Amino acid sequence: MPLPLVAVVGRPNVGKSTLFNKLAGKRISIVEDTPGVTRDRIYTKCEWRSREFMVVDTGGIEPTSDDVILSQMRRQAELAIERADVIVLVTDIKCGVTATDSDVASMLLKSGKPVVLAVNKCDTIGEPPMELYEFYNLGLGDPFPISSQHGHGTGDLLDEVFKYFPDDKLEDYEDDYIKVAVIGKPNAGKSSLINYIAGEERVIVSNIAGTTRDATDTVIENENGKFVFIDTAGIRKKSKVNERIEHYSVLRAYMAVDRADVCIIMIDAQEGFTEQDSKIAGYAHEQGKASIVAVNKWDAIEKNDKTMQEFQTKLENDFSFMSYVPFVFISAKTGQRVNKLFEMITLVNEHNSMRISTGMLNDVLAYATTRVQPPSDKGRRLKIYYMTQPSTKPPTFVTFVNRADLFHFSYQRYLENQIRGTFGLTGTPVKFIVRERGESK
Repeated sequence: MPLPLVAVVGRPNVGKSTLFNKLAGKRISIVEDTPGVTRDRIYTKCEWRSREFMVVDTGGIEPTSDDVILSQMRRQAELAIERADVIVLVTDIKCGVTATDSDVASMLLKSGKPVVLAVNKCDTIGEPPMELYEFYNLGLGDPFPISSQHGHGTGDLLDEVFKYFPDDKLEDYEDDYIKVAVIGKPNAGKSSLINYIAGEERVIVSNIAGTTRDATDTVIENENGKFVFIDTAGIRKKSKVNERIEHYSVLRAYMAVDRADVCIIMIDAQEGFTEQDSKIAGYAHEQGKASIVAVNKWDAIEKNDKTMQEFQTKLENDFSFMSYVPFVFISAKTGQRVNKLFEMITLVNEHNSMRISTGMLNDVLAYATTRVQPPSDKGRRLKIYYMTQPSTKPPTFVTFVNRADLFHFSYQRYLENQIRGTFGLTGTPVKFIVRERGESK
């Protein structure tokens, strides 16, 4: 299920970004920043009442301005409104209702989307100021007095926003479909791959509008199973994202990763691995997604009997932070090895969902600790009592020890390698949680 999208809009200088930063800050403990996004990001992943959602900040809306920059900001806000599940209109108690506020409210009412009215800069605690009642004139229902600077009223605001979230129990596809996000830089061949798959397979169910509203999901059934391919806009380096509108192509790509079970990271064989590829892959890794690296345009490479092995060796070094990821050399143009992708998708999805019994885990743990003694410090040696797996996607292992500070990263990596050597876990990250004996949580 895609995360609900909340757009924060309003005219300039009413405190939209301050509210956004407050929601994204740790002082109110409802947010964890999305990994892999630049510091001046315009969106973040938040949590309220145990429900995750995305918040999108926008530039100030000036509906009647002819200024080029303001026009771009207005277009950006319109895109956010178009894609949002809920819209938060931010106004300023100190300025009262302005003509621009009325124009923006009218635009939002025409969108047909749920709108929650936030009246900012109500910085004093207690009864709301009398000026608040003026905002009923906007026709958006009850105004919520808030202070973006201090955080007052943001809880009530989020409670109201929460009411409009789509039902999280409604899945867009049945459980037996594997959702595959095809991600990568522009022109790496993502759409070409999906077009080839859609054109060659004889058992396509349908092309249906994706739940992100601006993409088309390609639904395919074949002998390998049922798949939903999610095409995404290419993710550019921040320095190349000149128009603010293009931030939303990045947003779509990251939200596609959140929806997916498996990510295919497309690499252009002619261009090779780049820093941007590592950031794209890093986001999928941080989200715990099963991943495959597809090296596209392999038909355009001059090669001998050693070319593929040499290329893969270099990629293994480049993707050292994702040592578990498999590589497939394909051509979306000719269809070379595209069928192998389906087998690989099924495999990595199974491993991402794998559950290992506590007994088998501790057999591996006993062998590993006998073979290599746990580390020690100043006469105190790490003792690992037992290990269990509480969850999947990604496989997560809780390890109970006598002292967490002795469980060094290097030994954790050693245990991970032992587990992978025994159970495979191809294409999936794993997560370790260390607990000292006696901890209640």
